[in-house]
Amino acid sequence: MRKIKTRMGLTGLVLSVSSVMLGAAAAHAAPDGAESPQATGAQAASGGNEIDEIIVTANKREENLNRVGATVTAFSGDQLTQRQIVSVSDIANAVPGLSFAQTVGNTPVLTMRGVGFNNSSIGIYPAVSAYSDQAPLPFPVMASHSAFDLQRVEVLKGPQGTLFGANSTGGAINFVPKHASDAFEAGGDIGYGRFNEVSGNAYVSGPITDNLKARIAISGLHADGWQVSNSRPGDHNGSQDYLAGRLVADWKASDSVRFSLNVNGWTDQSEPQQGQVVGFVPVSPSNVQPQELLQPLSPQNPRAADWTPSNPPSGNRRFFQTALRTDIDITKDVTLTSLTTYDYFRQHMSGLGDGSYLATTDLISNNGRIKSFNQEIRLANASTSRVRWVVGGNIERSSTFEDQNVEYGDSSNSNPGVLFIFQSGQFNSQKIRNYAAFGNLEYDILDNVTLKGGVRYTDSQNTGSSCNYDLGDGRIASLLNILGSVLGSVPFTPVGSTGPASGKCVSLTADFVPSIVPFTTKLTENNVSWRVGADYRVSSDVLLYANVSRGYKAGNFNTAPALTAATYLPVTQESVTAYETGVKAYFLDRRVNVNLAGFYYDYKDKQVDGAINVIIVGPQSALVNVPKSRIMGVEGDISAVVAPGLTVGAAATYLNTKIQNYTGTSYLGVTGDFAGERLPFAPKWSYSFNADYRFDMPNGGAPFAGISVVGKSMQDTTIGGSSIVVPANSLNSLQPGLVHPFTTNAYALIDLRAGYESPGGKYTFTIWGKNILNKYYSSNSLVIGDYISRYTGRPATYGVKIAVKLR
Repeated sequence: MRKIKTRMGLTGLVLSVSSVMLGAAAAHAAPDGAESPQATGAQAASGGNEIDEIIVTANKREENLNRVGATVTAFSGDQLTQRQIVSVSDIANAVPGLSFAQTVGNTPVLTMRGVGFNNSSIGIYPAVSAYSDQAPLPFPVMASHSAFDLQRVEVLKGPQGTLFGANSTGGAINFVPKHASDAFEAGGDIGYGRFNEVSGNAYVSGPITDNLKARIAISGLHADGWQVSNSRPGDHNGSQDYLAGRLVADWKASDSVRFSLNVNGWTDQSEPQQGQVVGFVPVSPSNVQPQELLQPLSPQNPRAADWTPSNPPSGNRRFFQTALRTDIDITKDVTLTSLTTYDYFRQHMSGLGDGSYLATTDLISNNGRIKSFNQEIRLANASTSRVRWVVGGNIERSSTFEDQNVEYGDSSNSNPGVLFIFQSGQFNSQKIRNYAAFGNLEYDILDNVTLKGGVRYTDSQNTGSSCNYDLGDGRIASLLNILGSVLGSVPFTPVGSTGPASGKCVSLTADFVPSIVPFTTKLTENNVSWRVGADYRVSSDVLLYANVSRGYKAGNFNTAPALTAATYLPVTQESVTAYETGVKAYFLDRRVNVNLAGFYYDYKDKQVDGAINVIIVGPQSALVNVPKSRIMGVEGDISAVVAPGLTVGAAATYLNTKIQNYTGTSYLGVTGDFAGERLPFAPKWSYSFNADYRFDMPNGGAPFAGISVVGKSMQDTTIGGSSIVVPANSLNSLQPGLVHPFTTNAYALIDLRAGYESPGGKYTFTIWGKNILNKYYSSNSLVIGDYISRYTGRPATYGVKIAVKLR
């Protein structure tokens, strides 16, 4: 039986610092009733009688959210703290229209309004891009621990290609960290919760010299495993152990030259979540092994899961980013901005399985690294000008490498037809180069009418190299020789054993010729993203807008283990042409804010993680394009100050998606016409409700309480998910009551919070609970080997936290 591992070394640092901050506060606390030099509370900026203004940078210049003619959801730092939003999945739950999917590789996958790419590889571009203060986080895994010590989070919906570049067909998320303060500040918090969760945050901020100021923030968490083994009830998985840090330094070199350095990173040794076995669908029914029939299906319990005790889940990920922004005022109205970014990521992971306790389909190792350099230069004039413009260019150079070693010796995949291969490896590398030039223009043709347009040209080149390898027993080489004899039409010299050393290449070329040379090809693409629109300010409180835009997501190479060249071929770029109109309005002396939008997307060549059938070996993972789809929908939100201290808000998104043209292969290896099916991860309804109450007492203290409700209707997890039915026979089986395994259940989650803030805001005590009704729900389901595996959301969690501020 595997013991619970305790790794407090890294996380202990931040927890110790948080404790020191709490102690220091006791020594420096102001007397009760002392006036705080900074306002506190969600409505403090306006005295609690009207909706606060939020400043965003959706157009790469600071603007009031309600004057931006586009759909943007923003959360202030206070809102993030109050609602315990600390991860990418938390953000997705809080934003209607945004879906989060857990993957076998523990890589976050986001889908915005039905636009996304469900792939667990670390080296695959997303459809919803992420940024840290406008510095790109080009691959999804890099954003895993960005949600700490933030000024705000901006979620931009719809194609963002003109200003934020390729790979934003769905939208973009910008994490805006807090910058250094003009006066000394320090603080921290420490919390304890279910599963022995111990969390901490700490920061120090202030001036170093007259022209230089800096802020250092750290965040960490340690928790025991929350998943329980079905076969070994004393064994747990899912422990968390991560540490993140950020340094932001701002230097005013002169009146016209400013520098901002953002150095951030994290290390994560958490155990990857394991799936639940909800179905048994053997790849080769005639070769099912006896032990597979003993594997029970998982109960419908959010904590239930399983994994192979001989290869327990483990993770080790590290990320580092440095971003230097330089602003030079060329004239009093024109500024030159340079943003230089370097990202580095690496991982060593193992034990990523199918949810069974057998060694049926396990990733013995999943190792990889990413290096990415991005340089942006842009010129922009003053935001107060009647004609506002931005012009610039980008250069990106990225390299990715991923090495996977898969074991499937206890499954029907290991059978006489494939020479009883029980283990194989595959590596993939990409060398990516992108050049881009862009421009954006806004022109106030009247005092209350603005025309806007933007364009970006992108030239990209991706050189991919892939190959299989075995562990030296020569079985894969022998199988490829057989496949070459059966499928190939060109004479060839058989490849021999790979020898005693693993990691040597054996693969099939496009002509089905066995080869020991990696399959290497180059994908060259270019595109023009654009946007046109108009804003009409009916009054200072009402804005009408209409936009038409087009964005692109670049192609990528398949990184899943496969045998033939056809499975290695890259998927080509996709595009979304979006039509959107909306209104943003204040009412009742700005105590009520309403936003409404309607949209229609023309979605071409959508990229999906699909499959192709290969003779003898059956369905093989492959990236494919869905030629044509469409998305239509409406969304709206309302927030209101109902009474002094009481703020409520609600939001909802309705989606209607449809595949118009696509014939392909399903997860179960069945080829069919999927026209008329809905897009995956596009629930028809998603919604949220929030209410926060704060009572300011005569002594300056303030008790507070809040509730959040978030929910989604059923959604497919793959193309045709709501139509795929597992064939009935003596071997196939499904969890009782489950008909369509490739869908998620509808759900609504309730979070509660309450606490007290001391006079002057020195101390804050909070008690919180998330998913307090312990709702069972899932975010993804997929086929892994002979099993259908489901990934559930976390069960009920709760805890307490105490925070302190020094000024």
